[in-house]
Amino acid sequence: MAEPGEATEVQAALLRLRRTSGLPVVFGGLLSDARHARIAELNGAQTSALRGLVISAGSGLGGKAMALSRPCAVTDYASARHISHEYDTAVAAEGLRSVVAVPVVVRRRVRGVLYGALRTPLALGDRTFDAAASAARDVEQALAVRDEVRQLLTTTREQLSGAGEGPGVWEDVREAHRELRALVPRIADPDLRDELLVVCGRLASATGSDRPPETRYVRLAPREVDVLACVASGATNAVAAERLGLRPETVKAYLRSAMRKLGAHTRLEAVVAARRVGLLP
Repeated sequence: MAEPGEATEVQAALLRLRRTSGLPVVFGGLLSDARHARIAELNGAQTSALRGLVISAGSGLGGKAMALSRPCAVTDYASARHISHEYDTAVAAEGLRSVVAVPVVVRRRVRGVLYGALRTPLALGDRTFDAAASAARDVEQALAVRDEVRQLLTTTREQLSGAGEGPGVWEDVREAHRELRALVPRIADPDLRDELLVVCGRLASATGSDRPPETRYVRLAPREVDVLACVASGATNAVAAERLGLRPETVKAYLRSAMRKLGAHTRLEAVVAARRVGLLP
């Protein structure tokens, strides 16, 4: 079953597909189990015939795209000979004729399917195929990031529960903190982003270090903390820039600002100070 944030990613991708391709109807959904996708998101539909339709792998146009893990299209759905026709009633009720279906594939596993359609039987050109493939890639990238976040959160919670078992554990906690901080700006779902920040906060304060009274009001911008987390792992400015998707000059600026706020004169002093005030684990 798709999570709310995942549904939002599909909605956004379909909206972009409709805008960039000019297709009047776009729809799609994610897999509910290993072989079935549920059409949950529609844009431009005039009826509710397609909503909630469960697509089986191998059945219909979308099921064929799912089974083959590649885009499939028909110029006239009702008369197409190379697909099965379990869903003709719903397709006809919406008046769809020319249809393209693109699977959403993450790490070689089909996770959903997106459609675009015309109400006239016209051959779809390269522009339409490119727009549909681009929309699917958007969803794929978003799902891959969410998978990575969930895996990191699980690992991080295990590390938190095992904190205190030895110095090696803290290196793992610090690396998890850096990776999670780097992922936060890539998350569109506000609930998931907030969850990440909460876990990052728990990691940062997990050492249990007492904060000196004179440092309790230190406030760093999120990107300043991200840069310090990279620096704490031994990254150069160039490596930090690559990890965070920033320019090296921007990393330098964030680092200088963080050092000034922390009263530090070197990179090492800044990391130590940030840990002392609970901004880094």
